Amino acid sequence: MCLAVPMKIISVEGDTALVSLEGLTKQIDIRFLKDPGPGDYVIVHAGFAIEKLDEEEAQKTLDLFREIGAKIHGER
Repeated sequence: MCLAVPMKIISVEGDTALVSLEGLTKQIDIRFLKDPGPGDYVIVHAGFAIEKLDEEEAQKTLDLFREIGAKIHGER
């Protein structure tokens, strides 16, 4: 199963960007987006940025992921 995750762009070089999420960094392809730049939040799926989103929406989604993770780990 693949999951699309919000990540923050740290830097852009050509058609790729370095993105970060809670200490994890990854190079991704940004060709599907118009004018992505450092500081932008993007939805990353299978190594591609597929959509830009604002910081508030990104944080809401990340908070939900954290809540789900906490419940999963608490139930085991």
